[in-house]
Amino acid sequence: MQHVDSGPGGRLPLLDPKELKGEQADLYKTLRSTLIAWAEESGFQGQTPAGELIGPFNPYLYSTGITPGFLAWMAADKTGTTLDKRVHEVVILSVGAVWQSPYELYAHSAVARKVGVPEAAIQALVRGEHSDELTPAEQVARRFATQLASDRRVDDELYKEAEHIFGTRGLVDMVYLVGLYLLTCALLNAFEIPAPE
Repeated sequence: MQHVDSGPGGRLPLLDPKELKGEQADLYKTLRSTLIAWAEESGFQGQTPAGELIGPFNPYLYSTGITPGFLAWMAADKTGTTLDKRVHEVVILSVGAVWQSPYELYAHSAVARKVGVPEAAIQALVRGEHSDELTPAEQVARRFATQLASDRRVDDELYKEAEHIFGTRGLVDMVYLVGLYLLTCALLNAFEIPAPE
């Protein structure tokens, strides 16, 4: 597959914040005060020096009708999940590895470092591989997320193992998280959005 090299926006032009009006301008302000601030705290780049949004944040600005609902889902995951922060990042990196999504893997490697996932484990997750640096629960979460993202199902044996560790609610939370990042990776990959240099 040939990839388009069109800069930090991939196939989508980066929107100039000085030219945004109405709902787009309001959404830009919301993104800057929430997700872009979180990106900076987490150690990854979410905007250019000129303030243009990169990664999935630029496509969000193109859909002012749907993006607020997606942001509400993200906020609900952040405040309502039963998954601990390390398991959360293991799941996200596992989905990103299946999708081979450069920006997602770049961003969530930084978040995983911040929440204490060992570097060797992060590198293994990015490659879609097992790591003994993960706890047994994290290894099950990786296998569950990987199998669901790649095979679109989870076999009975793995399901029972994951249910024993995370409980029914934990598995529902995990499936929601997989879905959240399937959509994120779809946005990034459809528009061929790269990781920053």
